[in-house]
Amino acid sequence: MTDSPPPPAASLGEDFSVAVQPARFPKHVLRFRNDRWAGRVGLAALDGEAWTEHFGRFAPLPDNLAEPLALAYHGHQFRVYNPDIGDGRGFLFAQLRDGRDGRLLDLGTKGSGTTPFSRGGDGRLTLKGGVREVLATEGLEALGVYTSKSFSLIETGEALLRGDEPSPTRSAVLVRLSHSHIRFGAFQRLAFLLNVEGIETLLDHACALHFPQLAELPREEKPPAFLRAVAVRSARLAASWMAAGFVHGVLNTDNMNVTGESFDYGPWRFLPKVDPGFTAAYFDHAGLYAYGRQAEAVLWNLGQLGGALLPLSGEDALNEALGAFPAAYQEAVADAFFARLGLTRGGGEEDGAFVQDLLRWMQMSGAPFEQTMFDLFCGKAGTARRAASPSAALYAAAAFAPLAERLDAMKPERPERLDAPYFARPEPETLVIEEVERVWDRIDEADDWSAFEEKIAGLREAGAAYDLRPLSAPEGHVPMAPR
Repeated sequence: MTDSPPPPAASLGEDFSVAVQPARFPKHVLRFRNDRWAGRVGLAALDGEAWTEHFGRFAPLPDNLAEPLALAYHGHQFRVYNPDIGDGRGFLFAQLRDGRDGRLLDLGTKGSGTTPFSRGGDGRLTLKGGVREVLATEGLEALGVYTSKSFSLIETGEALLRGDEPSPTRSAVLVRLSHSHIRFGAFQRLAFLLNVEGIETLLDHACALHFPQLAELPREEKPPAFLRAVAVRSARLAASWMAAGFVHGVLNTDNMNVTGESFDYGPWRFLPKVDPGFTAAYFDHAGLYAYGRQAEAVLWNLGQLGGALLPLSGEDALNEALGAFPAAYQEAVADAFFARLGLTRGGGEEDGAFVQDLLRWMQMSGAPFEQTMFDLFCGKAGTARRAASPSAALYAAAAFAPLAERLDAMKPERPERLDAPYFARPEPETLVIEEVERVWDRIDEADDWSAFEEKIAGLREAGAAYDLRPLSAPEGHVPMAPR
């Protein structure tokens, strides 16, 4: 393991978390191990037995948390305040340092058993849910989204009963790697409890770990500066979801953290085609978290974070900080789409106008989202690929001609990336729901993991070819190098 100071989470105390014990499972079958990230946190040398001991039975890592911590938070769920949540089937297991950039990383769980926040639930995760989360994080990482990483998935041998899918179904425990688990809802809980000292402690903690440039600000300046920084990071995260064609599905305040890092994947979808009203959750009847409303949802959530900071700051200063979001988002949308298209930005308003015109054409034509991003990568440098695409007829149509002219006038960014074998393929790697279901069906029906493994290999090939830097990551963050 890499040398690291004592885990900072332990210093916060019982106002912020509860020590818990992990569940004991009847079986431990390793289904996924993220060796790429294990190396970055000094755990690559663990053999199979040790891996299972730490990430299936949760024996403490050396010089780390002695007991797992279930984190305490509240949150708005579909804009209804819920004070009865918290880590109900997960906990913070360990905190490590990234061997490349030195930043703190959390190892958190999903499906590791009941906690005081379980509200009568069984604290378990379905194997299908674990498979879906691995695919989501691998897909988002490949497309340059600043996301948590699925670190380990172990099947645990229990038969779970669920009302919204065929039961009994197989069980699993997931470990994810994330730069923070400080949720907006953690601040909301402290405000709800009128714990002003706790809000201040958590703010200082978050700044020290994740916004060190704010740590020494005068007391009255820190809350709005923190809110502004989180707003800008969150704006860039929302923009990166749009450019990835991704719909998170459950953008509640307890599913957003202060680092601008996407995490906690329940219902999620990638767009088949551009549709602003496309939703991921079957229960999102009003389309609150639809593809085209994700920025609105994020800004609303930021408003709730600002409200939780009111005991420390004036309302005008916090509102001014929130005002940074719209401009940051508009700029980030252009950054994100130009990065995905492998183009160099001109820097003016025309960049944003091009993105909007492209999306409008995609919506009107019905062009497949990921195929279009793949075909248009590096603009004019990829013209031959465009002509050979399954969507070639759409690009040859008169409606696309004005866009083609603008596209071909733009400067490609690192066009040598087109030499990657990935771009010799006729179609990109995708994760639309039908493909995800096919992967699961092979596992469910025949315990055949080959499609799962092939999909991960394909997503990693795509990530290496695109070589995108996460948009909402802080300066100095070192993304995973292409394999």
